[in-house]
Amino acid sequence: MKKIIILILLVASIGRVTAQVSAEYNLSFPSLASKWDEAMPLGNGMLGALVWQKKGNLRLSLDRADLWDERKALPDLSQYNFKWVEQQKLKKDYRIVQQTLDEPYNRQTYPTKLPAGAMEFNISSFGKVISNVLDIKTAINTVKFEDGTLFRCYIHAKQNQGIFTFENLKNSSVLPELIVHNYAGNEKIAGDNSHAGEGLQKLGYAKGAVTKDSKSIRYKQPTYDGHYYEILISWTKSGNKISGTWTVSNNQPAALTAISAAQENILLKSHTNWWANFWNQSAISVPDKSIQKQYYMEQYKLGSVARKGAPAITLQAVWTADNGSLPPWKGDFHNDLNTQLSYWPAYTSNHLAEGETFTDWLWNIKAESKKYTKSYFGVEGLNVPGVVTLSGYPMGGWIQYSMSPMVNAWCAQHFYWQWKYSMDKKFLTERAYPYITQSALFLENITRMEKGVRKLPLSSSPEYHDNNINAWFLDWSNFDLGLAKFLFKAAAEVSLAKGLKTEQEHWLGLYKQLPELESNGAGLTIAPGQDLNDSHRHMSQYMAIYPLAILDANKSEDKVVIDNSFKRLEEKGTRAWCGYSFSWMASLYARAYEADKAVKQLQIFASNFCSPNSFHLNGDQKGGQYSGFTYRPFTLEGNFAFAQGVNELLLQSRTNYVQVFPALPESWKDVSFSNLRSEGAFLISASKVNGTPQKVKVTSEQGGKLNIRLPFENLIAKNQKGVIIKPSTVNGITSLNMKKGETVDFVNGAN
Repeated sequence: MKKIIILILLVASIGRVTAQVSAEYNLSFPSLASKWDEAMPLGNGMLGALVWQKKGNLRLSLDRADLWDERKALPDLSQYNFKWVEQQKLKKDYRIVQQTLDEPYNRQTYPTKLPAGAMEFNISSFGKVISNVLDIKTAINTVKFEDGTLFRCYIHAKQNQGIFTFENLKNSSVLPELIVHNYAGNEKIAGDNSHAGEGLQKLGYAKGAVTKDSKSIRYKQPTYDGHYYEILISWTKSGNKISGTWTVSNNQPAALTAISAAQENILLKSHTNWWANFWNQSAISVPDKSIQKQYYMEQYKLGSVARKGAPAITLQAVWTADNGSLPPWKGDFHNDLNTQLSYWPAYTSNHLAEGETFTDWLWNIKAESKKYTKSYFGVEGLNVPGVVTLSGYPMGGWIQYSMSPMVNAWCAQHFYWQWKYSMDKKFLTERAYPYITQSALFLENITRMEKGVRKLPLSSSPEYHDNNINAWFLDWSNFDLGLAKFLFKAAAEVSLAKGLKTEQEHWLGLYKQLPELESNGAGLTIAPGQDLNDSHRHMSQYMAIYPLAILDANKSEDKVVIDNSFKRLEEKGTRAWCGYSFSWMASLYARAYEADKAVKQLQIFASNFCSPNSFHLNGDQKGGQYSGFTYRPFTLEGNFAFAQGVNELLLQSRTNYVQVFPALPESWKDVSFSNLRSEGAFLISASKVNGTPQKVKVTSEQGGKLNIRLPFENLIAKNQKGVIIKPSTVNGITSLNMKKGETVDFVNGAN
């Protein structure tokens, strides 16, 4: 009877975690933010808005993901190519490389992401703001004023339009004003410590045209080479209510239909339905409420910036800086860390559709990437620039990373993950197999054999030695070598999945030609002869631990390397770390089963490196408590890596098996999650009550063999019909073959 009662309670506890996201995770303030990077963020992948207050007015900063100036700043790469760079390195005459390929990034204002404009309302007659709430369940921002006026706004989840309303108006004369950016002026930009670039006027655009009538405002801004964008705002007044809508178009006239009351309700319903479906994909419950809230804010941001048909996530996605300047680092696609980390949580959190926006974008720029590969590297195959425009043009910068030969290996991991977490055969055939093998072909062509070992002509480790000549190594860095090992193995795996045994053997043969990872008493080195000698923000030398999972803390020889690596890293401290360093470190510690240390990294990130609206601001916002960086440039990768750090505490996809509750602190007595996703396309839910793991529920989406390390040894397994089944358990890993759509419940039999 006791076991029956516990089982009933377990089922109930699993059900509770699937409930809609709680209001306690909302952003809620007694006023409007006074800075753009503390604003309420809204978005649908293509359009974005930031809701704040500037000079007493309610301001919506408007953005569109594909607004870019893509004028090229680099010279002919077939002349200044990778072989030329190698020659300068060997001649020790590197200044010409910096002048030619590094410096154009900062010397030219373009290419760059562009902000669209802003919309403002004079709210002086409404009295004080008494409540400002972003309901992340519905992605609707509501502002209440002292005189009873109510302002609501949202960006429709599926249509490229924003909606706003004012209700209970005492003064019906409040109307939107369009604020155009300073593309054609001389305004000086005040510094705001956000790593802002040149003023927008340096782009040299002609002045835009504004057309107004009693119910609309249209703005057309010419940009470059005949390109333009438009902003259109329209509204209607009825009694004490104003209803409005806005959009931003790119290279075509903006169009909106006036919204009737009935249409307003239809739009609202379809919008909230999309978000309800998004939140129903997965849920977690952990006892640390600061971590829990930050996690749900990261999920909200993922739903706001990733959408089918929209570009991949850039540094700021749809929230380009609204401070009169170019955005930090031009708001571009940084594939040496930033794009990859931004998609880490999409897989485990069961948001594959959102994750696919990255692989879609990489696929869409594949033709341009091949041109770049042939021009700069002089070989066939596929590589993508590390710093790149919307259409795939290289932007330069520190070329060890912005034009590294190993960028595509890391990008290819997302094609691999998209396949492994979905087991989608069509995706394997049409996307994962060709992309991964073309990337591996490039790596085969760019490397060469020396003394029986496959070698890369020049290697680097992101940001170690910055952009000087010493940043190039003549032997493999562990960053590059780890990626090479992953890529050749992944190519072999997708080839085998396609039934191409000869291809599989070819890629495995290349894998065997690679040297071993370099390590010594200080753990994983940067490269042979180069230990980690200083605090360093990029965890590049530890790629083999996470995300590549080449090293496994369950193997004694690997554990020694991992332990020594972490000891060395801890000795050097965190003074040169950014926010994303702590986020990434959480996953690294989780992979080594160091739960308390992992949680500490998450706590530091959430408390010290985020704006009040949850934006990752890179620097330590508490005066340098943990880092010497105290600036505040907003980028998103640290936010999303944080979410994955939490996922890694709860569920890990390891080599050929899944592990439930792999890295929970002892102090976390009550923990649960619902519908987290693992490799093999398994949806998993689990609960721990009063310190004891209780139940694990597994549903196989595609069918296949489940290998799972459960958090209890004495188990009872039942299928969806309630029939007890007896899977095999060897060395702590339980295995059984599951059919497509089948569900199995594992209950802790010791209860």
